[in-house]
Amino acid sequence: MAGAGMAAVAAWGPCRSWGWAAVSSGSHHGLSALLARTPQRAPRCLPACRQKTSLSFLNRPDLPNLAYKRLKGKSPGIIFIPGYLSNMNGTKALAIEEFCKSLGHAYIRFDYSGVGSSDGNLQESTVGKWRKDVLSIIDDLAIGPQILVGASLGGWLMLHAAIARPEKVMALIGVATAVDGLVTQFNQLPVELKKEVEMKGVWAMPSKYHEEGKYHIPYSFIKEAEHHCLLHSPIPVNCPIRLLHGMKDDVVPWHTSMQVADRVLSKDVDIILRKHSDHRMKEKADIQLLVYTIDDLIDKLSTIVN
Repeated sequence: MAGAGMAAVAAWGPCRSWGWAAVSSGSHHGLSALLARTPQRAPRCLPACRQKTSLSFLNRPDLPNLAYKRLKGKSPGIIFIPGYLSNMNGTKALAIEEFCKSLGHAYIRFDYSGVGSSDGNLQESTVGKWRKDVLSIIDDLAIGPQILVGASLGGWLMLHAAIARPEKVMALIGVATAVDGLVTQFNQLPVELKKEVEMKGVWAMPSKYHEEGKYHIPYSFIKEAEHHCLLHSPIPVNCPIRLLHGMKDDVVPWHTSMQVADRVLSKDVDIILRKHSDHRMKEKADIQLLVYTIDDLIDKLSTIVN
């Protein structure tokens, strides 16, 4: 399994120096061993004309229909959970899809309600509603055990999904995991600015990742998100967890991943810090690390099952 993954990863370019530090909680050594190996063949490109994934919709009687793309394949399946206002067509989502195609594993990527191609009103979206979206994908589309890959806010939601569906969620990979992120950032604002946001009903949060240079976040979104915060108490998740974080992240401090590792009950937790990566972690070496990590967990879970 790992060998096939190594060949597929080679498509992302030649091996380069990683520039990361790993902090391990527990006795997991698989990733270190995997990274220490070098491919036995020259890097190759993935075939350009593989099976195409068509856009589908998950119909939900009392909730907005969710747009998704799915690959059928082996277990464990992989589900990608996007970041705040991100859709299913981002760099990481597409890279994981190509990787899963190369290994023949099942994969699902989707848009939250109110985002991308999904139905729903963005202005009415909340962390709680997006949590339900993730659970709908797991309950109604995913077959068998799953590895969840959550980017930024998706990392927050993957933990909620693991708490709610422990029988189906077998492992987690967080990329710049933003657990409690928006609430923490809001609470760090000066008192005067928080009062101003409360009065106006919207927080213009500066962001270099938005075309306007800021996100317009409803105050009601922040208040609802407070009900889903996790870092204030132990997090009842026991499956293997891998947390990847860039040390140049100016949106979610890498210390957040440390807090998550400290709070989860799982004893199989690795934190991998990339010294020069930013919040998006979408450079070639970042993607390479991500798919290595997925491959290692597939190998680990397959060993456990067998």
